[in-house]
Amino acid sequence: MSSIKVAVLGATGMVGQRFVQLLQGHPWFEIAAVTGSERSAGRTYGEACRWVLDTDMPLALRDMPILSSADQLDTPLVFSALPSSVAGPVEERLAAAGHVVCSNASNHRMAPDVPLLIPEVNPDHLGLIAIQRKQRGWSGAIVTNPNCTSTPVTMAFRPLLDAFGISRVLIVSMQALSGAGHPGIASYDAGDNVIPFIGGEEPKVESEPQKMLGALNDGQVINAGFATSAHCNRVPVLEGHLECVSIALERKADLEEFIAALRKFRALPQELCLPSAPAQPVIVRAEPDRPQIRRDRNASGGMATVVGRIRPCALFDYKFVALAHNTIRGAAGGSILNAELIVSQGYLG
Repeated sequence: MSSIKVAVLGATGMVGQRFVQLLQGHPWFEIAAVTGSERSAGRTYGEACRWVLDTDMPLALRDMPILSSADQLDTPLVFSALPSSVAGPVEERLAAAGHVVCSNASNHRMAPDVPLLIPEVNPDHLGLIAIQRKQRGWSGAIVTNPNCTSTPVTMAFRPLLDAFGISRVLIVSMQALSGAGHPGIASYDAGDNVIPFIGGEEPKVESEPQKMLGALNDGQVINAGFATSAHCNRVPVLEGHLECVSIALERKADLEEFIAALRKFRALPQELCLPSAPAQPVIVRAEPDRPQIRRDRNASGGMATVVGRIRPCALFDYKFVALAHNTIRGAAGGSILNAELIVSQGYLG
């Protein structure tokens, strides 16, 4: 296919930079516009962006002018890395104007007519786009990806829910500093420390998986019924969210069955061979000390969830550790895969 022109909103921030990085050389998408804050608008991307990723800033973007959030865009597809403080009305205006917005912001995630999407988990929820367009009178749409902490556990829960059912879950997260953006947490607070509070995080982890794992019936998502308790902690690593999970099943399973369900999991993105889809969405490690953030966060280009330390739990049924790259699979990469699924299913035009 010919390249689809896309825009990146909030392109100078941490997640915006990850969008810019991942979209370079993408076989379907080409960045045609970037937006930034009022301070950045009118300058070039190279002038205004303090690039913080390990790779160099793409040469093709350095001379691109930064637009403001109020400017008109000539791209059918928009990736939003805007902060939630400003994202809501900007994304709604663009969707009303005919753009399909793939948003990393939290503003619209729990709206009944907005897909909260992980393509391996709930691709059928794209059916909400028709409901959204009808109810709101939009020709475009908003599709969101979940919180970066919700992503790895929901990926692991999908095959377990399908095979055994889930009744309750306990999650303890250890979340990277990059989840707070840049410059983020002051070094004096972050170094030699674990911060046992991330504002607004635990309610998201306790509610978003239920929507994603729910069933779409008659244009409405019926949330999954299991209960979740979450403890969210900030730890001094740069990238990668590690989560310790205890899970109670509705149907008893032996350890081999439990592991096999995770290992054999494949879904629509793998069937369609979408460009950003990992060949194996959930990778199971057998070593007793894996996954580890530094060693496993980049599995499958940062797009896979890595699960390990699977063992019986004295209080629930099983416990395990799940890991995903928070700014790739949990943010920009997840939105890009969402867009690939949207295009493949005919929702863009």
